[in-house]
Amino acid sequence: MLTADRSSLDLIRREDLIEIGSKLVSFPSFKGEETPLTCHLAEWLGDRGYMIELDEVESGRLQLLATLKGSGRGKSLMLNGHLDINSLPRGWHRDPWTAWVDGDHLHGHGIQNMKGGLASLIVAAEALRRSGAALKGDLVLAFVVGETQGGEGMHHLMERGFRTDAALITEPFGSGNLATVHGGIVHFAIHTLGRTGHMSRLEGTVHAIQKMAKVIEALPNMSFAFTPRPDLPGLPRLNIGSVIGGRGETYILHDAPYIPDLCTIIVDVHFPPGQTVESIVRDVRACLDRLKETDPQLVYEIEVPPPAFFKGRRRLVMPPVDVPADSAIVRSVARSYETVTGHPPKRIGAILPTSYSACDTSWLWQAGIPCLNYGPAAVYDAAGPEQTYVAIGEMEECAKVLALTAFDICMQERS
Repeated sequence: MLTADRSSLDLIRREDLIEIGSKLVSFPSFKGEETPLTCHLAEWLGDRGYMIELDEVESGRLQLLATLKGSGRGKSLMLNGHLDINSLPRGWHRDPWTAWVDGDHLHGHGIQNMKGGLASLIVAAEALRRSGAALKGDLVLAFVVGETQGGEGMHHLMERGFRTDAALITEPFGSGNLATVHGGIVHFAIHTLGRTGHMSRLEGTVHAIQKMAKVIEALPNMSFAFTPRPDLPGLPRLNIGSVIGGRGETYILHDAPYIPDLCTIIVDVHFPPGQTVESIVRDVRACLDRLKETDPQLVYEIEVPPPAFFKGRRRLVMPPVDVPADSAIVRSVARSYETVTGHPPKRIGAILPTSYSACDTSWLWQAGIPCLNYGPAAVYDAAGPEQTYVAIGEMEECAKVLALTAFDICMQERS
């Protein structure tokens, strides 16, 4: 039976979740541009008594550790979320940085990934703080940068040796779901190399973009060598995310009379546990070599990771994760969920389709920290970005489960 300070649950309020979530949305915290939001949270949480540490991941790029200190006798828990948001798509008619409520839905750019989850963990921690719970272990709120570029912030945090006894990330898997399994991610560039010349003299030229067109057509139909995972039936999967071609090493785009001699695509492969980057590259190379047999003028290069001059490129490979479903942290969240809702979690394990992707549990699990993903579900609507939202009721339920779990873990004596 869960021993928890249930009085903290009465301090979790819908209006606080909306207010905090809306404030988070107001910061356009794209990857590389998270520092203003970091500083806002540092001031806001510092004013409420949290121990503040600003962590510089790279020059001028800050992330935040905000800690509710325990007595030092108990286990520590990290509640984690990333500050960076996805790029802004077309289709907005409202201000994307001004959140709005429609029934139980909170809208605004970045709310789905993952500012709804950030609001939930903040409100959960605040409920414990305001309840006066005397924790034995530290409760650490980690607001990291660069998750959408491979987990730059979390990787940095693990590399510098920061550790807690357990961790939860509030990625949008759904309030009834405990995500213990997810795939890995690798990004790489493929370049096709041509020979330039003026269009009035085509003899001897090789059109790099035309060669890349053959590559783009072939890659979606290629085969990978891997061991299937029944719980991740859609993996591996490959996406060509971007293409740029032109003349010279900087892809000059305005020299249209000249044959382009360089074309580059950025490729993303989501892959299951057991598959490796080496085998992925080997399979891609085999596909392209078959193309080359029919077109000797096809000259290509594969670059892992993509070139550094691509701003925000994903240089890190995020490994897959498969946390045992009977881990202590999983059992704690499951008990907390049942206390809040009166019934067991809906699912524990791979939560599809979200588990097809990777997140910062990659780095936590690799560093030996028991962890899982637990956060309010987001709805991505193909009708347009304004139809994307997080359910406020899910945020509230998650905040309650997080608060009980934090109390449970941080009140456990160290052995």
